[in-house]
Amino acid sequence: MVGKGLGNRFAHTFSIIARCPETGLLGVAVQSHWFSVGSIVIWAEAGVGAVATQAMIEMSYGPLGLALMLAGKPPAETLAALTSADNGHEMRQVAMVDRRGRVAVHTGPRCVADAGHEIGEGFSAQANMMINREVWPAMATAYRSTKGDLTERLLAAI
Repeated sequence: MVGKGLGNRFAHTFSIIARCPETGLLGVAVQSHWFSVGSIVIWAEAGVGAVATQAMIEMSYGPLGLALMLAGKPPAETLAALTSADNGHEMRQVAMVDRRGRVAVHTGPRCVADAGHEIGEGFSAQANMMINREVWPAMATAYRSTKGDLTERLLAAI
C-alpha cells in the first residue's frame, strides 16, 4: 500500500520475543507489511526458546537457533554461531530468548533503515523499515508497563 507521496511509509516489520518470569511461558509476535509473515519470521518451541528472524530473512535461523538452544547453547552463543556462518548477516535482524530468559539480538548494520532493537529482562523488541527510531523503544515501554499475562503484554507491544 504505497500512496502518492508516501514512499515506503507503510512498509515495516516489528516483533517481540519474551519469556514470562512467573510462568516460564515463551512467546513471539510479529507485525509486517509482508503477507503471511508469521510463517517465516516466528519460531518457538515449548521448553526451549523463541526466535524472530526478519529484515532480509534467513529462515534457517529459526530451526537452527532452536536446535542449538535445545542442545544447551545460550542465545548469545547460538546467535554468534549463526551470524558468523552467514555472508548476509549484515542485512539481517534476529532475536532469541531461551527457556531461562536469556536474550540475544542482532541488528545488522545494513538492515533497512530505520532499524534497531531494545533488550529488556527476558524480552527484546525489534523493528526495521521504520519511519523513525521511536518504534522499538515504544514497544519495550508498552511491554514493561502492561499488566496481565504474556499474551496481553506481547499484544500491547505490537
